[in-house]
Amino acid sequence: MHIPHHDNHNQAIVGRNDSKTPLCYFNIVKLQPGESFDSQVEGYETCVVPVTGSIDVSVQGEIFEHVGKRMNIWEGEPEGVYVPVGLEASITCVSDAVEVFIAGAQHDEVYEAFVVRESDIDPIQYGSDDTKTHRKIKHILGKSPAGKVGKLLVSELFTVGAGGWSGFPPHKHDTDNLPDETRHDEVYNFRFNPPNGFGAQFLTPAGEDYGDVYHIRNGSTIQIEKGYHPCVAAPGYEMYYFTILGGLSQRPLHQNFEPENAYQLETIPGIKDMISKFK
Repeated sequence: MHIPHHDNHNQAIVGRNDSKTPLCYFNIVKLQPGESFDSQVEGYETCVVPVTGSIDVSVQGEIFEHVGKRMNIWEGEPEGVYVPVGLEASITCVSDAVEVFIAGAQHDEVYEAFVVRESDIDPIQYGSDDTKTHRKIKHILGKSPAGKVGKLLVSELFTVGAGGWSGFPPHKHDTDNLPDETRHDEVYNFRFNPPNGFGAQFLTPAGEDYGDVYHIRNGSTIQIEKGYHPCVAAPGYEMYYFTILGGLSQRPLHQNFEPENAYQLETIPGIKDMISKFK
């Protein structure tokens, strides 16, 4: 499902127990200097990530100061704060302005809050210009997070260079069938450089030859309920997408690759290392 860019007035874009992707939660919060926003999501663990700007986050009796060092997503590393299930986090803008992503996954155990600093980010770059799959991933809550996490995976993905494919070969993760596949709902939010860029998101159900294709623009949100879901950026544009994965039975992600395209796992440089970073 495609949700076009709109002013959400700091209200959830993908709320609790959503009919399409109930395992995920997503909100965008925009604040001016000194403004605060209180986030509390019952039944979900969350990660507060300033996309641009800097914030103080107060949660579980601790204050994590000056989280976020970049004013442009295309430069610098992300930072974030893990917020345990159902707890309130007070977010305060301490820069000129801030845009904050709040990512969540259903969970029922309460852990400890922690901060993710630039030095904690787990990056990987794979693919190639020749295969049109060159991209970089920055794991905020990845395989080895800075603290204990339940079922939430959070990362930023960038196409390297202008144009190219991501999420390729086509894969899905809509059925718990271990060890071959796990059920993970997924939500993306896209940005382009320059911002008039665009791309396409494919969603093809298993066993079908055709599926939906969505025209994605700057600020588009995509909910991935089921099916194979590669995406592509138009030539001349860099593409970024913030990625939220919420697992049903476990946190590690096991991807099921479309059989007729799976042979390209052997032709795309570094892709197997990328896959292991989600497990």
